[in-house]
Amino acid sequence: MEISARPESAGPVVLANLALAGALAGFLPRGAVALNAGEIIWAGAEAALPADFAGWQRQDLEGRLLTPALVDCHTHLVHGGHRAREFEMRLQGASYEAVARAGGGIVSTVAATRAADEASLIAQALPRLDTLLAEGVSCVEVKSGYGLDIETELRMLRVARKLAQLRPVRIRTSFLGAHAVPDDYAGRADDYLTDKCLPALAAAHAEGLVDAVDGFCEGIAFSPAQITRVFEAARALGLPVKLHAEQLSHLGGTALAARYGALSADHVEYATDADARALAAAGTVAVLLPGAFYAIRETRMPPVDAFRAHGVPIALATDCNPGSSPLTSILLAMNMGCTLFRLTPDEALRGVTVQAARALGLHDTGVIAPGMRADLAIWNVETPAELAYRIGFNPLHARIFSRPLGEPQ
Repeated sequence: MEISARPESAGPVVLANLALAGALAGFLPRGAVALNAGEIIWAGAEAALPADFAGWQRQDLEGRLLTPALVDCHTHLVHGGHRAREFEMRLQGASYEAVARAGGGIVSTVAATRAADEASLIAQALPRLDTLLAEGVSCVEVKSGYGLDIETELRMLRVARKLAQLRPVRIRTSFLGAHAVPDDYAGRADDYLTDKCLPALAAAHAEGLVDAVDGFCEGIAFSPAQITRVFEAARALGLPVKLHAEQLSHLGGTALAARYGALSADHVEYATDADARALAAAGTVAVLLPGAFYAIRETRMPPVDAFRAHGVPIALATDCNPGSSPLTSILLAMNMGCTLFRLTPDEALRGVTVQAARALGLHDTGVIAPGMRADLAIWNVETPAELAYRIGFNPLHARIFSRPLGEPQ
């Protein structure tokens, strides 16, 4: 169910239990939010509603919970095919790294994605996107990285942009050409960067397809020195960076991300206390991906206590991808974040709202406060903790999505 946030007349004033998140963090029973022209213009206790709103239309949500709409800040939503066979292999004892070195993993999805045209990629991506929207998501980050050639990387990013024309959703794109080394460049990662990755980045940027630049810093992918080349190219183009770092080992990717002032460092299971200090100093968000932790049966937990101690912002995301996290439930990611990583329900909700927005460089969403976009979610629950508590249950009542004036319908 969708509710318009751009009414013909002034209003509405929405009355509900509020989970404000963000700078106004806390739970506010019986609150009020005034919306107009796709924007929040007032939020607070219903009893404190200014007289200026006396004549505005009221919409009483009858005790339901109102939160910022959710943000999935790390996905590989656009891709061809699936990797169910690898799921079987891992159950038989093969590690994620062993699967990759045997020709599976990312490169197997590359073949399926290269073979898919734009229409096919859209048709495969939409059901995944629709599932996220049905759980209150209004903004989704989508990465490239399953092309590993110029043509397919551009196709993936064009498809990602088109999703926002086909559904009421905000899409942020990340160029992930440094995701894996394709078979024809085996053992020649630097040549791949020179011949394919960096030219693809330049072409994608010229076409207006890139919001940020990502990479995979890992023994089965790219070294810190190689990622530095990608980050320098991003810096030259004026693009922010983020990084898959310290998922399977500790190579120094998190420290590298911090040195470049990255929007986020993602996975970070093998990050250290020193890494946490570096992220905090850089203002970089640690994006935890419990779906991948669960799917590949990882045992090394990210250093959540160190992140808390040093004030590192913590976000959560699905990491929706065909191999290591075939997850399209942001609510389940919240539950996993609490159950597997011992986040509090409040941290989980902030992790998929204000902190997830921050991981995408967005400052106009994720918080119920004046000046924010009217991207909101209405839930058939009374308290915020219920969103992370349930498993396999979707309590969404309705989603409010704003297309500010001037944005395409």
